[in-house]
Amino acid sequence: MPNMPTKAKKITEPITEPNIPVYTEPIEAPIFEEETITFKRSHFYSALSILTFFAGVLVGYVVWGTGLLPGIRSGFGTASQVNGSVVEAPVTAEPKYTRYDVASDGFYSIGPVNAPITIVEFSDYQCPFCRRWHDQVYEPLLAAYPGKIKLVYRNLPLTSIHPDAQAAAEAAMCAGEQNVYWQYHDKLFSSEILGNGAYTQYAQELNLDMTAFEACISDQKYKNAIQADSDFAINLGVRSTPTFFINGLAIVGAQPLDVFQQVIDKELAGEIP
Repeated sequence: MPNMPTKAKKITEPITEPNIPVYTEPIEAPIFEEETITFKRSHFYSALSILTFFAGVLVGYVVWGTGLLPGIRSGFGTASQVNGSVVEAPVTAEPKYTRYDVASDGFYSIGPVNAPITIVEFSDYQCPFCRRWHDQVYEPLLAAYPGKIKLVYRNLPLTSIHPDAQAAAEAAMCAGEQNVYWQYHDKLFSSEILGNGAYTQYAQELNLDMTAFEACISDQKYKNAIQADSDFAINLGVRSTPTFFINGLAIVGAQPLDVFQQVIDKELAGEIP
């Protein structure tokens, strides 16, 4: 596992294309209502509790399922609220950006350590939208920027709606002890079958030391580490999976490849403050 985190740079908000569908797995009760997630009110600039898809937003803003990340301002156009009503979004001359301080060191990652782009993903192995992103975007994104992306996986199991998510995350961490974290990670996302039988099967397929693996699972060795990931994400304001931070710039949902490319290209070009 990499060294413990170093402080990430301050973060900005990415912008999404108009009319791009957003796919997220929201956190449900008892803490959060239904399947709609919002940030803490204290994280918003002024009255930015408008939730929705933007029509005509500038590239780099982030749609949060049916909501917004803190600090995001609409550039122009309209925004749809959670209840379906539409209100005019405030007009600003220039987009506002927020870079979130999200640690990337000390967690499982793939790609060059010193890559110019670091993407931190908060995800859930039982989340169908996380699986969709893994199936459709994950490999094409890395292939589009060879040697330029470090992808970091951090856990946010939505245990209130995904009963197998916590155990799956723990199983992946236990597999990581035997240097097959990413192979095990891919197996979890490549199948809809989770549960103790599946975790054992995947470990056997990867030729793990089953005694060590099963002891790690039984002891819940990584329960606290996964809880710490979840606590960090929730305190930051994350309320939905998957959520990504591109050099601290937030993108929410199983967004298509081009949305990631728009933000990454601007970041590489130095166009985002």
